[in-house]
Amino acid sequence: MSSLRWDHEPALHDPIVVCAFSGWNDAADAATDAVEWLAARYLAQEFATIDEQVHIDFQAQRPVVTLVDGVTRDLSWPRYSLRAAATADGEPDVVMITGPEPNYDWRGFCDAIMETATTLGARTVVTFGALLADAPHTRAPRLTGSATEPETMDEIGLTRSRYEGPTGIIGVLHDTCRQAGFRAASLWVPVPHYVAAPPNPPAISALLDGLSRSVNLDIDRRELIVASEAWRARVDAAVAADDDLGTYVVNLEAKQTEERVDPNEIPDGDTLAEAFEEYLREQGN
Repeated sequence: MSSLRWDHEPALHDPIVVCAFSGWNDAADAATDAVEWLAARYLAQEFATIDEQVHIDFQAQRPVVTLVDGVTRDLSWPRYSLRAAATADGEPDVVMITGPEPNYDWRGFCDAIMETATTLGARTVVTFGALLADAPHTRAPRLTGSATEPETMDEIGLTRSRYEGPTGIIGVLHDTCRQAGFRAASLWVPVPHYVAAPPNPPAISALLDGLSRSVNLDIDRRELIVASEAWRARVDAAVAADDDLGTYVVNLEAKQTEERVDPNEIPDGDTLAEAFEEYLREQGN
């Protein structure tokens, strides 16, 4: 039985589905903040939920108590929100899915998202992720990830991820989309581990830029670009006050510059010689 709970079915034009989940996949809250920024930008409205009782262990992800006016206690439960928004004429509308990484029944959870996409006529799913990394705050974040179509990789300028090992719900959902024949892209942004507190405007902006290029959606990021410059200025000031941290950042910059040329992709001398000899043979006299 599906855990998807419909309120109503929105009428959408050529929609895309964008997903981000808090927890393991969401360093500095950058992935979920990117979706929340989209929801605010396009005035998204909730149309469905996924039953949290089916997928969440409330001892691992507990409800939160807050005080209202310093007196009344308000209880907020972890929940999954499915929202939709219309965009400019001719551009794809957006379906946004957020919530915590599920604890139970990952296959059923992914099936609920596939059911949503199929019902609304979406054939493209984009997932956001953020990870702590040895990345300098002084450089623009470089997206990594994967896509079901090679041309999408080129459009985004995506560095193909070489990670192998345990995965989260983002990896499982991306594989589910691939097997179902959906066009899908998994976008990951690195967050400097030495400044991991949210928000992180450069990481949010990088994810939205990748989304924009992957689905031809014109996203006005000027507000985020200004916020990113202010964020870098504050971090620069903090780094300047700590000599050890300043040296560390300089070393990260040098390391990133070296990694722009991947030594694993440079052929050795013997390989080059063999290729050149083969070329000469093909040319004849």
